[in-house]
Amino acid sequence: MAHLLDNQVAIITGSGRGIGAAAARMFALEGAKVVVTDLDREVSDQVAEEIVAGGGEAISHPGDVTGPKFADNILKATVEAYGKVNILVNNAGYTWDAMLHKMTDEQWQAMLDVHNTAPFRLIRAATPYMRDAAKKEMEAGQEPENRCIINISSTSGLHGNIGQINYATAKLGLVGLTKTVAKEWGAFGIRCNAVAFGYMDTRLTRPKEAGEKISVQGKDVDLGIPDKLRGGFEHLIPLRRGGTAEEAAGGILLMASPHAGYITGHTLEVTGGMGI
Repeated sequence: MAHLLDNQVAIITGSGRGIGAAAARMFALEGAKVVVTDLDREVSDQVAEEIVAGGGEAISHPGDVTGPKFADNILKATVEAYGKVNILVNNAGYTWDAMLHKMTDEQWQAMLDVHNTAPFRLIRAATPYMRDAAKKEMEAGQEPENRCIINISSTSGLHGNIGQINYATAKLGLVGLTKTVAKEWGAFGIRCNAVAFGYMDTRLTRPKEAGEKISVQGKDVDLGIPDKLRGGFEHLIPLRRGGTAEEAAGGILLMASPHAGYITGHTLEVTGGMGI
């Protein structure tokens, strides 16, 4: 029985937890060979091991996506393991919130680094394996393989969000990056789309009082939303609930699948209707 992603090789950043991990498992079930990567080696390895134990194919390549050599290293490791790259999902990221008048330069730059510079470097590093590979196939008179890039944005970028001027700016910048890649690489059959999530159940939206943190260059950054600000979100969502990691991953899978074969430069909103 054919699967949506048979014979595809996918890199999914930030895939040790949450939406990224759900996407990695979902892609593997649909036949993709998955490269799992996360800042935390333990969770990256665990997701890859779970996929292999379930009969799928996956490797773990943990690391910091903002590192200057990360992009080249993961692309090299992927091609050494599987011979090619078909799908790149730029999912890794986090929030570091503050009101504008209290926002530090460090907080501002951190969001640009992880949400803009890291995806840019990964796409650039993929050039020989995506753009150049497709060009060679076309010059040989062949139909190029399916290749696509999916960048994870947010409704914070599309509509702005109080306390997230850094995150909102970076996430909207990712939409501009997406449209530009779509225009530059479309001639080679490579699609580039964004998926913007609304209120999804992840570490970034759970109560900040739970104490979830991410360590960034030796500094602990608190994750989540203060509990007093979390109430009432459902009333802004036509479906009257937040989304699950699996529902978010479904949007990513849709844009990676053959069913999105004539969609590029688009931002798919997976929001339960929030923001319409």
